[in-house]
Amino acid sequence: MASLKPMPVMTDISRPFWQGLSEGEIRIQQCNQCEGWVFFPRRHCSHCLAHDLEWRPVSGRGTLYSFTLARVPTLPEFADEMPQALAVVELEQGVRINTTLVGLAEDEIRVGMELKAVLDQVDAKGTTLLRFTGADKALESMPYVSPLDALARNAKGQVQVPVDNAAALQALVSDDFTDWSSPLEVDQALIDSFAELSGDDYWIHTDPARAARESPFGSTIAHGSLVQVLQSRLSFALPFEITGFSTMVNYGSDRLRFPAPVPAGSSIHARARVKSVQQSRKGTALTLEVNIHVVGNDRPSVINDLVILYR
Repeated sequence: MASLKPMPVMTDISRPFWQGLSEGEIRIQQCNQCEGWVFFPRRHCSHCLAHDLEWRPVSGRGTLYSFTLARVPTLPEFADEMPQALAVVELEQGVRINTTLVGLAEDEIRVGMELKAVLDQVDAKGTTLLRFTGADKALESMPYVSPLDALARNAKGQVQVPVDNAAALQALVSDDFTDWSSPLEVDQALIDSFAELSGDDYWIHTDPARAARESPFGSTIAHGSLVQVLQSRLSFALPFEITGFSTMVNYGSDRLRFPAPVPAGSSIHARARVKSVQQSRKGTALTLEVNIHVVGNDRPSVINDLVILYR
């Protein structure tokens, strides 16, 4: 499940910092030559220029060096945080970090006040941001709360997501696939029927005797387009239902690949995940990545990034 807000980009240099936050630890670099602390992440010491830095955990205690209260969102996605307390915090180690303050009333914020770190998990994957609050506050962390949790479910147990609920739509984006559908056999008769309908009667699909002699697959294989079309007969259970739209149309595919053949007589099954959700004047475009495999094969036979447009 993804966050609607833009997230920091993890680089090779900064990776230990972000990984530390996701593991509940604040890590910054310290030079092994001069013992100076370094932030932002880099390859050399900002004090002595030595290329001998090591990531070490710190407490996250510090003081407020500077702040501003933003009453106009820096981006539309941050409208729910208004006023946004943008701050520069000086850690005990002497380095300064750009961040935001949480859990403080406006009249409590003052330059020089003592602060402590708050780890804010912003998505189900564990992405964690570093924020700060007053040292005397009880707030220690901000666990992720999925916007899907408060939504109703239908009789099938699917969470019902209104098409105008942007945060809930983004929470559907996931690296996790559904369970497999029931299998479907792709026999020679089905392949021949598709060949007659489409006009594609190339021997590798329709001549079992020649395919046994000359095909690298040892048999006839199904047309890639046929396997793609059979997706409609492979019922995988999506964990959600989109509601509140007037029309739903198949808008096409962002990507369509046929990485592995489907030999005649094979059984296929499918699974899917929400790859992205984008909202525009045209409507809400949900990209569903559908993978179709021959049962028992790790490599997919079809990868289809199917775009469904809701209006």
